[in-house]
Amino acid sequence: MAAQIAAELGVQAWQVKAAVDLLDAGSTVPFIARYRKEATGTLDDTQLRELEERLRYLRELEDRRRTVLEAIAAQGALTLELQAAVLGADTKSRLEDIYLPFKSKRRTKAQIAREAGLEPLATALLERPELDPDREAAKYLNADHSIGDPAAALAGARSILVERVAQDADLAATLRERLWTQGRMVSRVKKGKDAEGQKFKDYFDFSQAPAGMPSHRVLALLRGEKDGVLELDLTEAEPDDDAALTAARGRYEAAVARFLGVADRGRPADAWLVQTAQLAWRSRVLARLAADLRSRMFAAAEDEAVRVFAANLRDVLLAAPAGNRTTLGLDPGLRTGVKVAVVDGTGKVVATDTVYPHAPARKWDEALRTLVKLARTHGVELVAIGNGTASRETDKLAAELLKQLTSGPDSPVHGSASQTSAQLNPTSPAAKPQKIVVSEAGASVYSASALAAAELPGMDVSLRGAVSIARRLQDPLAELVKIEPKSIGVGQYQHDVTAAKLDRSLDAVVEDCVNAVGVDVNTASPALLSRVAGVGPLLSENIVAYRNEHGPFRKRSELKKVPRLGAKAFEQCAGFLRISGGAEPLDASSVHPEAYPVARKIKTAASAKGQTAERYAALNPQDFVDGAFGLPTVQDIIAELEKPGRDPRPVFAAATFSEGIEKISDLRPGMVLEGTVTNVAAFGAFVDVGVHQDGLVHVSALANRFVSDPREVVKSGQVVRVKVLEADPERKRISLTLRLDDDPSAPVGGPAPGGRPAARNASTQQTGKQAPDRQQAPDRQRSGKQAPGNQQPGRQAPDRQQSGKQPDRRTPAAPAQRSKPAPVPADTAMAQALRNAGLGR
Repeated sequence: MAAQIAAELGVQAWQVKAAVDLLDAGSTVPFIARYRKEATGTLDDTQLRELEERLRYLRELEDRRRTVLEAIAAQGALTLELQAAVLGADTKSRLEDIYLPFKSKRRTKAQIAREAGLEPLATALLERPELDPDREAAKYLNADHSIGDPAAALAGARSILVERVAQDADLAATLRERLWTQGRMVSRVKKGKDAEGQKFKDYFDFSQAPAGMPSHRVLALLRGEKDGVLELDLTEAEPDDDAALTAARGRYEAAVARFLGVADRGRPADAWLVQTAQLAWRSRVLARLAADLRSRMFAAAEDEAVRVFAANLRDVLLAAPAGNRTTLGLDPGLRTGVKVAVVDGTGKVVATDTVYPHAPARKWDEALRTLVKLARTHGVELVAIGNGTASRETDKLAAELLKQLTSGPDSPVHGSASQTSAQLNPTSPAAKPQKIVVSEAGASVYSASALAAAELPGMDVSLRGAVSIARRLQDPLAELVKIEPKSIGVGQYQHDVTAAKLDRSLDAVVEDCVNAVGVDVNTASPALLSRVAGVGPLLSENIVAYRNEHGPFRKRSELKKVPRLGAKAFEQCAGFLRISGGAEPLDASSVHPEAYPVARKIKTAASAKGQTAERYAALNPQDFVDGAFGLPTVQDIIAELEKPGRDPRPVFAAATFSEGIEKISDLRPGMVLEGTVTNVAAFGAFVDVGVHQDGLVHVSALANRFVSDPREVVKSGQVVRVKVLEADPERKRISLTLRLDDDPSAPVGGPAPGGRPAARNASTQQTGKQAPDRQQAPDRQRSGKQAPGNQQPGRQAPDRQQSGKQPDRRTPAAPAQRSKPAPVPADTAMAQALRNAGLGR
């Protein structure tokens, strides 16, 4: 098993065995990745997660293999050949193919025929086709089993041969692979569903080979079928080409005939046997393989969907924190008002209110006075605006608030609020106040949770959302761990994949992110502590209870006094729990307590070289390697001592939306805008440019080179500059490009820079039917708590490398003096389905 996993991951077998031993001993992936590098040959958390998942699959396969062997042996049918086949099965599907003939099942036509004594007839005709079928069948009439004439006997014999074909594992494997690459998955709209199924319009008449079909397209087809809009079928060839379909079907039927040893040589039974082979393919084998391939397509699509969700979740959780700055959180609303919460630098709630600036109350001036008073009283430095209903209107209110805060003598902070991608230093008193639109995805879920009730007792449920919005700007990781990962809404078709598999993957991402950043044990919430390696929900509550009773932890070793936190739990969690200002300076670092002796030696050696910033760089790590700690660990310790408590997250940066650009109709082709990546899918990235509707940057417009995975170029939360290629207010669709030299007026069909074919109207299919994954997402208005739009204000400062001088944002930019590339596609049915599935706006 170790050798197999090693080959799949491209590592050595000893590395896999060491990792498996550590996992089986109760070690967590973050602990192994960070503190057991010597043991595993520096396998990182991504490799360890893949190893862990593959190990789970192979162990489940072994368990199933034992069950199958026992079941076949109990039937007295386990031959040496069959046992070898079972032991050699390397996948669950192959194992089930072998086991199929021995499964307990309802009485089939073939079984009834055997009970009627017709198996000898089937064998005789198959082995001696010179026999006359009717004459031979007449010998097997049996009134007790309702075999009253030769036709009934021949029907029973045929059922036996058909089942023999359908249950052969080797034949199924061969024909399955052929159908995988040469067959067609066909979808058509159901009668009378044209109107209500418009979101699946591009699949109303669609076909493509199963092999290589993108995951999002597979899930869209299955969603359309589940919604009762589409009919799916698997055919041997393109269904609209009668000649090709007939020829392909003939080849499959010929393969079945060869398996049976049947050929039409004019002998009495040949015609009957050929018809039996044809019936076996059409009635049993094709149906079985179609079901197998649908399962295979779904499994591959599910894996990709889970991978994309996990990658996007990681980006959101590791988004840049604004830091310990007093923040005003605004949860927008119309009739119910805008909920307001002010939290100080530690996240403590210091004030709440509700204002009614919008229709129907329209108390704009009163609302503004309330916000100004709150901001000045508490020294507000940041304003976080939820991206739900009335977000844009509330953004205007926040802009007016900042103008007043930066213009009057009573202002705690002076300066312009219209910075572009302003990078904030949390410790700088000169930082200017800034407003940022924040995703409120999951805020309503948190507001009504028992956790929120415990954290904010006595506070109205409606106000808790504003608190969450403010806190997630200060520290997205600390706040978002309180929400079920699926509610953060950065995945594809999350409701269509296996819940347990998705939960397992997302929980792993949350755990890895929390431990990568580290946790202050004296301030962390139980929700955050529970994600630390080796802790979990019970110990997190115990840690908080101990902290409340005894005061802040002064040393990491004090954790051992927490009830039920034993030696193994301490080993796993100690390095990830930090204590600032405690009795032991190393407790504020990521150095594990077990490595304190070598860390102290390193500090002493560095001190001998003076107090310069380069003193650690001047050390030779090999000098500190001993039997307990190898070179990787020593290098990690030196890096940590050089910059204690380093945060792997990027510097905070926020996109600034252009004034006067508030709705799709304000957009013009050629405009260059700043926006935030809200979601990344296999076919491109969605970007919020401040018009309540995300635009799509198709994968072909992400760079001047071929891009196989959009996440190579952009990540959720990243601030980018984009050019508008097309804006359609009626369909509420926006097409954008990151290639700022692209000319929106270029003719359709020209070559795109970097060698990528022009995407618009380009088909990825073999048959000429257009692949419907090139359409812009439809509208998903901000009405409630939605998938994160411009959640965290930037993974990094906006990309400035694609263009020199920035053009006017509200007027079309002059076309570049170069050959005109084709514009990227405006539309993508997959994006449309994503929107309807609740993924983007």
